[in-house]
Formats: sequence, structure tokens, C-alpha cells
Amino acid sequence: MHTPGSKLGRPIAGLAAALLAATAFASPAAAAPAGPAADPTFAPSALATTLESRLGDQAAGSYVDGAGKLIVNVTDAATAQTVTAAGAVPRYVTRSGAQLAAADATLKVSLKTPGTSFALDPVSNQILVTADSTVTGAKLAAVKATVGKLGDRARVESVPGTLSTTISGGDAIYTGGSRCSLGFNVRSGSTYYFLTAGHCTNAGSTWTNGSATLGTRSGSSFPTNDYGIVRYTNTTIAKPGAVGSQDITSAGTPAVGTTVYRRGSTTGTHSGRVTALNATVNYAQGSVYGMIRTTVCAQPGDSGGPLYAGTTAMGLTSGGSGNCSSGGTTFFQPVTEALGVYGVSVF
Repeated sequence: MHTPGSKLGRPIAGLAAALLAATAFASPAAAAPAGPAADPTFAPSALATTLESRLGDQAAGSYVDGAGKLIVNVTDAATAQTVTAAGAVPRYVTRSGAQLAAADATLKVSLKTPGTSFALDPVSNQILVTADSTVTGAKLAAVKATVGKLGDRARVESVPGTLSTTISGGDAIYTGGSRCSLGFNVRSGSTYYFLTAGHCTNAGSTWTNGSATLGTRSGSSFPTNDYGIVRYTNTTIAKPGAVGSQDITSAGTPAVGTTVYRRGSTTGTHSGRVTALNATVNYAQGSVYGMIRTTVCAQPGDSGGPLYAGTTAMGLTSGGSGNCSSGGTTFFQPVTEALGVYGVSVF
């Protein structure tokens, strides 16, 4: 689903590309800050998911506004009527969902430049293409030329920082010379696992908390996606359904505009808002698809850690640009995809 170019991470033994990691359970090594209370803005997210499934390209994206209302972009009266009947607010826009989907599909084929990302920006009703500080000169000109072929359906915006993968978050987990963090504890029947970033699980098969062995890798996908799964061989250390002290009871997809939280061993707990879904991220290692783009900050050592709101699991920290001093953009692998692929559930 994603191809990370640079993930948030910190190598312990000189890895060139660091990974971001965050853990969803407490280990004896570090005390976890208390998680936030249930986020009242998550309710519109379920409605957004329902309407997206029902309307498809009849809608041109949606987002939660400052008052907590779900706004759905439409181009015709019939769709507007459906949106109103469902309890959301229709907003008439110029570019249809089908037009923007076609623009996104074109960019997936034509734009592979490392340091770039793109996704639907429902507020501006365009595909927003971002280019980090490494995309300059002729490279930036080439990106602008590619995007320019789409007319007013897309725009380019340069952003500070370097898009990369990051390692670490929550309570640290280790393999070989790399440090990451656990995302969420999950299970299939009576067999227990944890999820983390795929760029983390690619680094090694046996995982520890720094002293005790936790388990062994059962699956890994990166790039294209960014998720991996480790089967516990030491189930006594797992804390069911928790990110620090925050109970996790379900998984879902946030709406654009939703307030979300990320926990990481390097930077602790930080919040921000979702700015796009289904983002494509062009890391140096390849492209990753279907990502959640946010304003939550992250730094090296936060990879793999959990994105959540209240009791709902949402994503696994992949990578981004910026830091927690000046801010930045961070991308997350949707956790629902990993749960479905591996046939596991949060508990």
C-alpha cells in the first residue's frame, strides 16, 4: 500500500536510513505517558467511511470542520441530498471525485521522484503534491511540469525538511542494530502478535525489548506498504489492547480533519490533525500507497508506533519530514489494512 522514501528512525548501529518506532504496550524499560481520553471528533470518521463506500466517485472527498461537522464535497443535487439525509453537510465544488481520482492515478504512474508525496486535499478540491527540501532545481522543475499537465486538478507545494523513514516510539523494541517501537498488540484466536512498520520488520527477524526476547517476524511488507507483524514467543510481557495507559478496543479509519495522537519512544505523545487519506509517498526506498497524512510531528526513533484517537487504533508510524521542535508532516500506514492482511484483531 505504501512505498516509504524516508521514514522516521534512528539507527543504533549506523543504519543509513533510520526507522520510526512506537510501542502499543508498556515494557519494563520505560514509563509511558497517559494516553488521551476518547476523541469526540472520531464519530464523523465512521460516517465518512460509510459515505465514501456508498458514494464512491460521486463525492470528491470529505473532511471534519472546526465545529466537528462532516463536510462532503459534491457536484450534483442528488448526491447532496444523500449526504444531507445521512447527517453530513454537502459542499458544492468544481472538480468531481472522478476527475480527481483520474489525476491521482496519473501521478501514481508519472511521479516517482524521491522526496515527493501527493494526496487529495478536500478543502482546496485539488490533488496536493508536496516536494521536500531535496527537490530543487531541475528536479523541482520536472515535478512542476508533470503536475502542470493536470491543469487546475493539482498543485505543487514545497515543504521544509527531508522526507524519510524514522525508527522508534513508545517503548522501544530492537532487532540487530536497529531500534523501533511496537504499534499495536493483536491476536488471532489464542495466538498473539504485535504490529509495527514494515521498514522495521525488514531489518531483522528476532525482536527484544532490550533485555528479553519478545518474538519472531511472521510477515513484512515494505515498500508499497509499510507494515509488519511479529509473533510473540514471550506472551507474558504483552499488555493487551493498550497504548501506554490508553485502552484500545477497536480499529478504524479517521476522516480528514480528525484530531489524532501518536506515541513514540523518542518524542512521547503528540497530537495533530489528519490532512489527507490515500496519500502516495515517494521515499528513496520506493513508493508507498494509501497512507494517512497528518500534522503530527515525529523524529528518528518513532517508527512503527501507534496512531490513535481515544480507544480506536488508526495507523502505524511510517515516515515524514520535520521534527517536534519546528513541526512537520508525518505519514502513517492505516492499521485496518494490516489487520485484514494478517487476519488479526486488536484486543
